[in-house]
Amino acid sequence: MGAAGAAVLLTAEPPAARSPVAGAAPAPGRAAPGPATAASASPSASPGVRAQLTPAQAARVHDRFQRGLSAAQAAMDAEAIGRYEHGLALEMTRAGIETARMRGEKVPAGMWPKPRVWVPRHAEGRPDWFVAVSHEPGVARISDVMERTRAGWRLVASAADTRATPEPLPAIATDAAGYATSLSQDATGLRGTPRQIVRAHLAALRGMREDPRFADGPWTGAAVRFWRAERDRLERAGWRLSLSYIQEGRIRALRTADGGALVWYSARSTDTRTAERPGALVKLKGAAAVRTADKSFARWASATYGRMYVAYIPPAGSAERVRVMGEWTDLLESDGA
Repeated sequence: MGAAGAAVLLTAEPPAARSPVAGAAPAPGRAAPGPATAASASPSASPGVRAQLTPAQAARVHDRFQRGLSAAQAAMDAEAIGRYEHGLALEMTRAGIETARMRGEKVPAGMWPKPRVWVPRHAEGRPDWFVAVSHEPGVARISDVMERTRAGWRLVASAADTRATPEPLPAIATDAAGYATSLSQDATGLRGTPRQIVRAHLAALRGMREDPRFADGPWTGAAVRFWRAERDRLERAGWRLSLSYIQEGRIRALRTADGGALVWYSARSTDTRTAERPGALVKLKGAAAVRTADKSFARWASATYGRMYVAYIPPAGSAERVRVMGEWTDLLESDGA
């Protein structure tokens, strides 16, 4: 019972936001990293023209990234993480370290085994990037997106499937030299442009409505049903639930061998619970509870998460549905009154 005898309503924690299981590998949903420095340019590159990053160079970049980030995670060194990650990814990892400190725990750290890299050809005016995919049976399949920033190579997106048997990623198309094809966010020839599919996915989550364009799964239909159940439970106790999912950062896409696309994208989500009548108190769970010192709230409570996804978009004319094939989620902040 809470103050004045009010019942305390424990909120449900979003499944993907639960603390990862510690082990040899890093936290499911992100890579376990090492120092990321820029790959050396080809000696034959013309002055002022950036040389094409080769798959071998990309593999070395990712290996250094894994080793450096893993060391920074093991040391719980939030400042050092900035040498290996950028943008929302950096914010998420630093927030995870802070939550772990408040729990008196360590964040998982380690190396993902045998990553395979896919490198799109360099496009003038656009930052170079590549994808590294690794699968550790019984732990997760993870895909890391690395981008060349002004400060060097950094992780900018990551997504994992922690199910016992992850659904295989569609084959990525490569040319005769082994390079992948990068697609714009408005690329056509697909069941929807990457921009349209990203917006549709986030709108479905925000509106708690299943979208028939998407195959059912943990990050689509199951997530919608989870939020609906939470909304109904709160409403019975006199509380209202509202959700916000806002895309953040660039949409990155690679052509698949069947003419479809694999797309990586990120969002910042906030779930807000607001009391509509006096009565039950609300207490958050999991990392959100840690950040609010396990307090109960009478007026409102909210939690904000960083979320990253990878999705497969089938080619135009296909009867197949869009599949969201991985996620990385970390709590950024929580509050209430």
